[in-house]
Amino acid sequence: MPLIRMGAENSSVTEFILAGLTNQPRLQIPLFFLFLGSYVVTMVGNLGLITLIGLNSHLHTPMYFFLFNLSFIDFCYSTVITPKMLMSFVLRKNIISYAGCMTQLFFFLFFVVSESFILSAMAYDRYAAICNPLVYTATMSLQVCLFLLLGVYVMGFAGAMAHTACMVRLTFCTNNLVNHYMCDILPLLERSCTSTYVNELVVFVVVGIDIGVPTVTIFISYALILSSILRIYSTKGRSKAFSTCSSHIIAVSLFFGSGAFMYLKPSSLLPMNQGKVSSLFYTIVVPMLNPLIYSLRNKDVKVALKKTLSKKPFS
Repeated sequence: MPLIRMGAENSSVTEFILAGLTNQPRLQIPLFFLFLGSYVVTMVGNLGLITLIGLNSHLHTPMYFFLFNLSFIDFCYSTVITPKMLMSFVLRKNIISYAGCMTQLFFFLFFVVSESFILSAMAYDRYAAICNPLVYTATMSLQVCLFLLLGVYVMGFAGAMAHTACMVRLTFCTNNLVNHYMCDILPLLERSCTSTYVNELVVFVVVGIDIGVPTVTIFISYALILSSILRIYSTKGRSKAFSTCSSHIIAVSLFFGSGAFMYLKPSSLLPMNQGKVSSLFYTIVVPMLNPLIYSLRNKDVKVALKKTLSKKPFS
């Protein structure tokens, strides 16, 4: 990226040292295997869900179109973060170049912002399915789905570019130890020798939009869904409607709860060590749990899995 090259030329720091999750030697190896295991589960779960949706034509619906992209996003941004994090458990110094750090920051932000907006697109899809079932096919046509998906990735790119552009204009101090397991906004701002006022303003405005807009969309969608469910007289109908939404509600609560806790509280109220633990939820835990949440609680996915596994090769 030309922007990152320009920032590297202006900065006196050519590399950063990532402090990692903990500096206690006795915890390094157990944590390495713990997070290696979670990374394998994340990869298998998300790639498995992507494969299932791709191979089974009865899952080619708007709901699974967005779930396919959610799994793709989780797969990508877990891959952006976890391998470098694992290195901090086995290396004495986990060094990352300036360009590598800014690249990781950009792609992490791109995928995490994209996830927040795809969760809101999924909430809108559930609203259309439950509140307007007779016109659902027309409301969520392929053109509408593609338009919503384009909006998701445009917002992801805009958010990532805003933060990265503000970051590369800073001059970093010779103390290049980043108190985190990845290149994230707040730990990097601590290493700046120049004013970070603009960056902090951008964090509150852009993160406010990236969390606020999807949250409002999701709340409105589910308020309308709840109103519609309460008008269903059949107990079986209500139960089916609630089960359709429950997986999404769990995923949304985990993702937005941990993200808001990390970024929308003043840094003075949230020590960085607590921030690292909070970051684990939306960088490691959520991408691992999403495929489990959506598959274990979803009859269509279970049926598709059984159908796929029962197929004979070359038949």
